[in-house]
Amino acid sequence: MEEWISKIANKAKELANINLCDHCLGRMFGKVGTGMTNDIRGMKIRVTLEEIFVSTANKPDEPCILCKGIFNELNRYADAIVETISAVESKNFLVGSRVDPEIIKKEKDIQEKFQLKQCESIKSEINREVGKLVLSAINRPVEFKSPQVVACVDTRFASVTLDIAPIFIHGYYNKLSREIPQTIWPCRICHGKGCGRCHGTGKMYQTSVQEEIGNIALRMFNGENHFFHGMGREDIDALCLGKGRPFVLEISNPRIREIDLNDLEIQANTSKVAQFHCLQFVDKDTVRKVKMATPTKVYKLRVRANSKVNKEAIDEAISSLSNVCVSQRTPKRVEHRRADLVRSKMIHWIEVGKVEDCTFDIALEAESGTYVKEFISGDGGRTKPNFSDALGVQCTVEALDVVAINEEIK
Repeated sequence: MEEWISKIANKAKELANINLCDHCLGRMFGKVGTGMTNDIRGMKIRVTLEEIFVSTANKPDEPCILCKGIFNELNRYADAIVETISAVESKNFLVGSRVDPEIIKKEKDIQEKFQLKQCESIKSEINREVGKLVLSAINRPVEFKSPQVVACVDTRFASVTLDIAPIFIHGYYNKLSREIPQTIWPCRICHGKGCGRCHGTGKMYQTSVQEEIGNIALRMFNGENHFFHGMGREDIDALCLGKGRPFVLEISNPRIREIDLNDLEIQANTSKVAQFHCLQFVDKDTVRKVKMATPTKVYKLRVRANSKVNKEAIDEAISSLSNVCVSQRTPKRVEHRRADLVRSKMIHWIEVGKVEDCTFDIALEAESGTYVKEFISGDGGRTKPNFSDALGVQCTVEALDVVAINEEIK
């Protein structure tokens, strides 16, 4: 008699006589003995018990009281998974399962009643055994840590659902329109349902930077939805120039995983309102890095003063504000959707460009999250110090461009 069986003989005798199949009997001692499947383990236990106790411990004729014959359906489950998973591109896969809750409860009751400490769950056995069958039928390896697709079979109906890992694409965009947002804005009236105000689209704006590339990518990947993760965002009426703003485009449930990103870039760049470049596949962690980054930004602004100004006065104002920390209370224009806080932000440098009577150009570098328009206007005293106070003339921003994002992704 094998040593591992002798250690469990008494408990195994009780279990063998409650109409458990070999799979379920073996699984109750799944961590005892190695190098065999649970059904082989159960068969060995049953044969040995007959030798020890000279009693019948035969495999029951009627269905197992625990699994109710699930293990007779493994080939059916595997065939359903192979058929479903073959319609999806992936470099690897993993099998999961849903089991009747009554079976899960009965298994737990048996384990507690007989104080079994070295058993394996029925789901684990199903996943492993079905996985072996699927592996032999498709040319893809099993991946436990980060599978691209998980095929979950419901053992009650032999139906299969797929959990497909999303695709992530990093790149840079230039925003060339002062009339579109970075991401989709649901209509404030209908909240995305469609109404007269949005002409049934459910959106405040007819397009966005996200949609200009996301809709094309969605078709190419045959995905379900797209999500846009930018390294910050500019105002709707601002342009984003220079190298552009870093972003990650996420495609959920892609049924195609391998596409030519150059082709995606070419198609997306037929847009007249946004341009995209340096696209590359990345992992999910890049989303966190992009969202958590706090780069300084360089802006170019066209400013209008309430009266004529000269370059000397502007230079004097600039000299008092370069490399200065400003306190900004949440601006009036966003207080309906942002917490009312006071934030400290650094203005690193300011330079003046063309000056014409009441208008002039300036460039400045500011800390991430600075409300640049309010730094110029003062926002009724909510930003201090501010450019208008330093100049002694009330000013507003007529046009704002982001010309550089000094990214630092760690």
